[in-house]
Amino acid sequence: MSAPGQSPENPFPVRGVAIRVAGWIDKLGPVWVEGQIAQLTLRPNSNTAFITLRDPAADMSLSLTCPRDLVTNAPVKMTDGTQVIVYGKPNFYTGRGTFSLRVSDIRAVGVGELLARIERLRRLLDAEGLFDPRLKRPIPFLPGTIGLITGRASAAEHDIMAVASGRWPAVRFEVRNTVVQGPNAVPQIVEALRALDANPEVDVIVLARGGGSVEDLLPFSDETLCREIVRCTTPVVSAIGHEPDNPLCDLVADLRAATPTDAAKRIVPDTAAEQALVNDLRRRSARALRNWVNREQHTLAQLRSRPVLARPLEAINARADEIHRARRAARRDITRLLTAETDRVGHLAARLTTLGPAATLARGYAVVQAVPANGAPHVLHAVADAPAGTRLRVRVSDGAITAVSEGGAGDEE
Repeated sequence: MSAPGQSPENPFPVRGVAIRVAGWIDKLGPVWVEGQIAQLTLRPNSNTAFITLRDPAADMSLSLTCPRDLVTNAPVKMTDGTQVIVYGKPNFYTGRGTFSLRVSDIRAVGVGELLARIERLRRLLDAEGLFDPRLKRPIPFLPGTIGLITGRASAAEHDIMAVASGRWPAVRFEVRNTVVQGPNAVPQIVEALRALDANPEVDVIVLARGGGSVEDLLPFSDETLCREIVRCTTPVVSAIGHEPDNPLCDLVADLRAATPTDAAKRIVPDTAAEQALVNDLRRRSARALRNWVNREQHTLAQLRSRPVLARPLEAINARADEIHRARRAARRDITRLLTAETDRVGHLAARLTTLGPAATLARGYAVVQAVPANGAPHVLHAVADAPAGTRLRVRVSDGAITAVSEGGAGDEE
């Protein structure tokens, strides 16, 4: 036969399982646990207080029970959202089959400790580069639709919508009202942030809340919310609290506004200011254009007033007489040169004529050439060059005659 609880034929009764689970849990020792009070119930005729303790960084909670006096006599007021550290022993109630922690000590987390934890988280996120200015997305100049995450009917919502609509009446809003403090704030804000980021019509998201204590602003320094802001593709503007407040979401957001009103002024341009700027630019451009035209007209007038442009032929006329004088001087010099050269050529021609053979022939001289039968004629230089019978050619001033040599005079003697 199988052991109890190990087969359908020999099952455990409910009480058997409950008693065994209670025994196992009872062996666990007491522990210190930290979390946020999500719900606190004090029944009028009961000495037991019932508390739901929530983990702000995860969607998990734990049921606590404690003596009523432990809550009423606490050094700080225990309300929803209070960060506490409890000391208790795990307990399993067999009658209802529920698990809870029987608390014997409750301590509120002090402001100093909260600030120290925020500082540690700030250093962690900074080391991961989530505060890098290069990750900041630019805010559009004129957003068509603004996603707004804030408390219901809050002053922050009224201020942003009133100021933005006054500056640019055509602006539209996509509002998501959430809890802005307490244990349920982070899940609701993260859900609203994801919904607005997924909406293609939303151009910028504003996370807004009025001022408050360090404990009230704790959700806006939550690690889950900070990482969700970084993951958004839509620019996120943080407008939490007043000027001195500086939760961690201010550092990871794309733009940090000092107040909700400042956020509306920084993301929506002022219609009157932009119209005034346009008018001023138009006046300045028109004045600059007029000045440019006047300056160019003045330059053209100066150019036209110059003599070379006002009377362009005057310079030519002024040089005409000089050109005529130069031409006359050139002609005179050329004529004189030609006359001198003509005289020189005449003198040379006369000398050449005087020295030439024609002049000599004209004075009665003759040139005698021997004309051989088969050779070229040649001038006779001596009597021996023309023996008897040599054909001769005698050139005189007016022509040439032929003759036959009879030999030299000496030969006859």
